[in-house]
Amino acid sequence: MARAELPERVAYLEGKVDEHSHAWQELRESILQLDGKVDRFREELSQRIDALDRKVDRFREELSQRIDATNSRIDSLERRIDVLDQKYSRYFLWIIGIQITSLLAIITVLLRR
Repeated sequence: MARAELPERVAYLEGKVDEHSHAWQELRESILQLDGKVDRFREELSQRIDALDRKVDRFREELSQRIDATNSRIDSLERRIDVLDQKYSRYFLWIIGIQITSLLAIITVLLRR
């Protein structure tokens, strides 16, 4: 009876080895598919990062242009303020000069009486 069982055992083991071989093959295919998916994901992520980099660069350039425009406006405004300051300084000197002249004229008139 032990001899009759040996071929059955060998057949059983061969069946198990075939199952394991098939399972390993499926596992290899699954790993290859997963590897492909990871590669595609990595490529897509790289493309998205590149697109984001381009957007950030455009935003940085636009922001720099706006800052430059604002700086030039501020410079223009500062020049206008300087011109007005000089103008009002001259007006102030004229007003003070006129007031002093008027005061001297009044004092002269009062002293002659």
